[in-house]
Amino acid sequence: MGAAVTTVSSNGEYSFTKPNRDSITLLAGLGVAGDVHAGVTVKHRSRVAQDPTQPNLRQVHLIHQELFAELAEAGFEVAPGDLGENITTSGIDLLALPTGTVLRLGEEAVVEVTGLRNPCLQIDAFQDGLLKQVVGRDEAGEIVRKAGIMSVVRAGGVVRPGDPITVELPTGAHRPLERV
Repeated sequence: MGAAVTTVSSNGEYSFTKPNRDSITLLAGLGVAGDVHAGVTVKHRSRVAQDPTQPNLRQVHLIHQELFAELAEAGFEVAPGDLGENITTSGIDLLALPTGTVLRLGEEAVVEVTGLRNPCLQIDAFQDGLLKQVVGRDEAGEIVRKAGIMSVVRAGGVVRPGDPITVELPTGAHRPLERV
């Protein structure tokens, strides 16, 4: 089976988790319709406090379903939407994608990958010790972030569980994802 959307989630109120939905609608240049993080400028509280005029590079948050199995092996019970993501995927190594990758979600929606989610302490408030599972260090001592990727909406459309995901890699040199 190819890459696919497994779950979609959104929340109109600030909350760590997001309820699962039958579908979400992506709006070009804004994010998920009705989601608290939708907008042209940053909506994440800590980023608004730094500079509310920053462009919103975190319009749509995607996490790979495979992470939940990895977390379960470490004794944590995490389900789609629990970490605040909008789209849960399967069959695609999101963390290995380069910056600028285009993901076609279903028939119409298109997002462009902007970078890695930078996990925060709220993850430990959700489940004690979980932050260490989604942020760690590799053999070289480099920080590894596993809590998904962020993107901006290039073309709007409805996204539903079961929708296929098509990956279009950018031309040029591979630019590894950095935190956004």
